[in-house]
Formats: sequence, structure tokens, C-alpha cells
Amino acid sequence: MPGGRLDPAVIWRNRALRLMDHVPMPIAVCEFGGQILIVNRAMAAEFGCLPGQLRHRRILEFFTLRDTGTLEALTEAVRLHRRSQYPARVSWTPAGGTERHGEMTVDLVSDTPEQTPNLLLSLQAAEPAAEAPPPGPRAEASPVEARILAAAARGDTTAQIARALGITPDGVNYHLARLSRRWRVPNRTALVARAYTTGVLAPDTWPPQPAGPE
Repeated sequence: MPGGRLDPAVIWRNRALRLMDHVPMPIAVCEFGGQILIVNRAMAAEFGCLPGQLRHRRILEFFTLRDTGTLEALTEAVRLHRRSQYPARVSWTPAGGTERHGEMTVDLVSDTPEQTPNLLLSLQAAEPAAEAPPPGPRAEASPVEARILAAAARGDTTAQIARALGITPDGVNYHLARLSRRWRVPNRTALVARAYTTGVLAPDTWPPQPAGPE
């Protein structure tokens, strides 16, 4: 460094490193043999480390390749002086201890095609599968209630339902009101819909019938 001036190459290298550290995607640069040269903070954080702690380690200490042909494809690319991107499915165990899966994009980079390239790796984690919501309380109905719901689904009036079941209209309204409170629905139409979706009424049957034995 004549006159105390920094080599321009060093200046640009330092700028590149600072830029990498501000990229939220995990990134690493490795030798072709897999030895880590540089990682950014996001990559190091996956394993609860500082960037310097991963330097000179081998990348396959941290990741498991799920695509068996990736290494062969990279070797062939180097032989043919290709500089393409190569996606690879990987898995790894981060600092939290739960195995994760994702895709590692591998770029072959070098100043000239004749040089053995380094590997520029960028990691995209797969989104965890969404947990299914817990099932709601199962709708249950007594045999009488199921028959009332089947009659309501047919469009019968309260008086018609009462005559068919041999109870009073007030008795029909009493059962419907109890079902509405229990299932937390506002009206007879909603009761019928809930009865179908929860299996109280038999699907694909006309006229409507209670499901199973009464």
C-alpha cells in the first residue's frame, strides 16, 4: 500500500462483504471443494454462529444434499467451462434444533472460464407447512332433533313437523331453539346447513333424512 493508500481490490472486497451482510437471504462463497470462504450474517445466524466461525469449515458439514446428481452436474459444468445456476434441494438443522428444508442455488463464479470456479450459494428455506386448525366441536343431535332437522330441510312448516312427529308446535320450536343455542347459529336455515356439514343429515339424499339409524 504505497503512500498508505489501500489497494482498490481490497476496498471493493470490503464493500462487497458489507453488502452481503445486509442481504437478508443466507449467502456463502465456497471453494469448489466445499471449503467456506465467506458467509454473510444471515447464513451464520442459521447455525447460531458469527460469520468468522464458519470460515474454513466445509459446507456439507452443515447441509445435506437431497439431489444426488448435483455434485455430478457441477463437476461436468466445470469440465465444460459452463457458468450456469444449479438448484439443489437441501436440508439442515439450524440453531433452533428442528430440521428444515429448502433450495440452495449454486452459481459457479470465476474471473475466467479456465479458472476453477468458486461456488456462490444462496439459500431459500421452504415455508413450514401450515398447521391445520383444531376441529370445532362436533355437532350432535338426538333422534327427535335429527327428524325435526330433516323435516325443516324438506321445507315443512312448524305445524307440519309437529303433526309428523306427534308433538306440539311449541315442542318443535323448543327443540330448534335448543339446537340454535348449542350450535351457536341464528336461524333454521343455518341449522339445516350445519346439520349437513357435520353429518347429522345424510348427504345426497332426497327427501332429507337423518344420517344413520334414528
